Amino acid sequence: YVRKVRVLIREAGLTDQVEEMPTSTTLLQSDAALMAANPLARVPSLVRDDGPTLYDSRVICRYLDAKANAGLYPEARLWEVLTLEATADGILDSAVTGIAYEKRLRPADKVMDEWIESHWEKIARAAKVVNDRWMSHLAGPLDMGQIALGCALGYLDFRHDQYGWRTGCDSLADWYADFAKREAMQATAPA
Repeated sequence: YVRKVRVLIREAGLTDQVEEMPTSTTLLQSDAALMAANPLARVPSLVRDDGPTLYDSRVICRYLDAKANAGLYPEARLWEVLTLEATADGILDSAVTGIAYEKRLRPADKVMDEWIESHWEKIARAAKVVNDRWMSHLAGPLDMGQIALGCALGYLDFRHDQYGWRTGCDSLADWYADFAKREAMQATAPA
């Protein structure tokens, strides 16, 4: 979720207006400064001088897009952009809370393979739907749905490459290969 905000900052030309602060926080132990800014102690959080802290990546992205007048939520395609962004966030939800947390937070003998499989099925189904129904949108002008999707697919490559999201999604895989070359994506790639 943080990466899509970081990509938007770069795509919208806001790097000189937003200071990115590294934080060390986990699901089980929250950073004190983060808790002071955001009662949920979640990232991303945007601390503002002129108002309360904003949190949730979708809220922050809408705010920064409006601030920069970047047009990443174009009115003519707003519902499509929001739906694609929600699909990408759903992919991340399943990949992070459904799979990664299950593997990291539970003892190995308590990990539920059925739980992991059900989340992977959601991810694979979403990728297939995007591949089959959304390619014309992905071929259009840059928007927040594309950024969110690119970040979600990048996370799958980073943490869950063994599952092979590209299977049956050749068009989406080709789109992502090009999208991942964008300067903002390269600058924010997980390491």
